[in-house]
Amino acid sequence: MEMPASLPHPTHWLVRISEVFAEEEKGILDGLSAGGRKKLGRGFHWIRVEDPAAIRGSGFSKFLRWNLPVHHSWPCHPPDVEGFVEKAAQALARKFGGAGVQTLIVGPLDPGAPQRYYKSLASNLRGRALQLFPESIRVVRDAEDQDPDRPTLFCLVGAEGLYCGVQTPRESNGFFPGGTKFIKQSGPDAISRAGAKVAEAIHYLALYRQAPPAAAHWLELGASPGGMTAELLQRGYRVTAVDRAPLDKRLHRQPGLVEILGDAGTFQPPVGTKYEMILCDMNGDACGAFSQVLRLTEYLVEGGMVIFTLKMPGVGNIAEADELEAEVLRMAKASGIAPIAATHLTYNRYEFTLFFEKIGSGLKKV
Repeated sequence: MEMPASLPHPTHWLVRISEVFAEEEKGILDGLSAGGRKKLGRGFHWIRVEDPAAIRGSGFSKFLRWNLPVHHSWPCHPPDVEGFVEKAAQALARKFGGAGVQTLIVGPLDPGAPQRYYKSLASNLRGRALQLFPESIRVVRDAEDQDPDRPTLFCLVGAEGLYCGVQTPRESNGFFPGGTKFIKQSGPDAISRAGAKVAEAIHYLALYRQAPPAAAHWLELGASPGGMTAELLQRGYRVTAVDRAPLDKRLHRQPGLVEILGDAGTFQPPVGTKYEMILCDMNGDACGAFSQVLRLTEYLVEGGMVIFTLKMPGVGNIAEADELEAEVLRMAKASGIAPIAATHLTYNRYEFTLFFEKIGSGLKKV
């Protein structure tokens, strides 16, 4: 993205590191050559970085849930500032009104906080600031309606003050300030938390590709107990779910579902079968699981995609995680499957979600 001429070159960035990687925070920030470090909110770090490539193009990028160049900051304690919303909105209009952004989105620095004060403050600030901005700025009701390749003014507000910057959603690694949206799945009807994981993965994929078409056929490996299966069926997709363990009985005889009780390593689709998507959340050895995915990409339509959870049992540091990811990427390249993105989702534990696309015919056997 070409930065609007009215904005200065940023030297400070706001990055978010998932709490799962709390023990690796220092190593991640060292790898980014980050100076002037200050922790903000929950998992956010205000750092000084001279080279943006360190944020978006290094091996440490996948450990960053979200990132933003800081073009404007107001360190303060908002409850103590009389007329904070009006003063902040006026400042945003002066600094960014002519920056050519597609919209303004404001969020809290601590989105998981139980109190709603900063969530309400963020909403009020966005509403007031949009009144002051040019009419050309769209009022986006759903953050996913943003163009992932057009710059957005992202702002985060919390007990430490207000931090703002301009960047495309794709470069920031999410449509929402701080990353992808939190998808709640709980209660007696939820089969497992994995349903929220695939829902978030589909949401994230919109940064790079259109959503899978209506009635797309998914092949799901390691489907039991069926949390992801249920989410996909609810969205109107067809699912072939493969696992040695049975799915939750609530899914039995669901329209659009074919349940295969067997090993993914020996599963063979019927002749002529084609899938638009392959989803794999299998536990155990990551390379072994990915080899089964690659074997089955023969049945994936050209342009079809793979969502793969890179499990890391026994991996305990950044170097080992990088090595495992590199091996999976080598396997994909040898089989004609192109990587799209890699990220850490809200519902990921010590694992990453990788996205791939089938780019042509003549795939090699694994």
